[in-house]
Amino acid sequence: MVTDPIAIALRVAEALEACGIRYLVGGSLASSISGEPRSSMDIDIVVELPTSKVPSLVATLSAEFHADLDRLRSAVERKSSANILHKATSTKIDLFVAGGTAIDEEQMNRRLRLRVGSNPDRYLYIYTPEDIVLQKLRWFRMGNEVSDRQWRDILGIVRTQGQRLDEAWLRRGATILRVSDLLERALKQGGGLAGGD
Repeated sequence: MVTDPIAIALRVAEALEACGIRYLVGGSLASSISGEPRSSMDIDIVVELPTSKVPSLVATLSAEFHADLDRLRSAVERKSSANILHKATSTKIDLFVAGGTAIDEEQMNRRLRLRVGSNPDRYLYIYTPEDIVLQKLRWFRMGNEVSDRQWRDILGIVRTQGQRLDEAWLRRGATILRVSDLLERALKQGGGLAGGD
């Protein structure tokens, strides 16, 4: 039975690709790949999902997942999220409809194709380290800045990536999302970009 979050994410990704829907994996799965791994990983996937493709996506997912047509349509209209459920494991996958922030399209265009399996090679599109930092800063702010888990994920990426982070994009994205103060705090605490220009 498939229980590994990456394996389940791959099943969803296959359905999305079969329907011609662009996606990227975010949440703790992406931050664990770019930063410090942790065991309790949720599955968050950002999707460019037009209303016209909702029925075909639900049909494609139906063998392995519970997906509610009306909830997905509502999420598309509101540019919000809806969850689907992996039948075999009851693992919840949150699908976030792109368009909720001013940088969603740019983040989708910046996504990384990462090999996550071999024999045969398997790939997932994920947030860049900078973009998962920006998303987690946004969620941290929306959650009244109290989530230790979100903050640990942010610092884990800053510490792991260090000077490899694209400072110009981080600062521009943080300005657009109104989280510049949190970014500066994270960079100081995490020791990121030290010695950078």
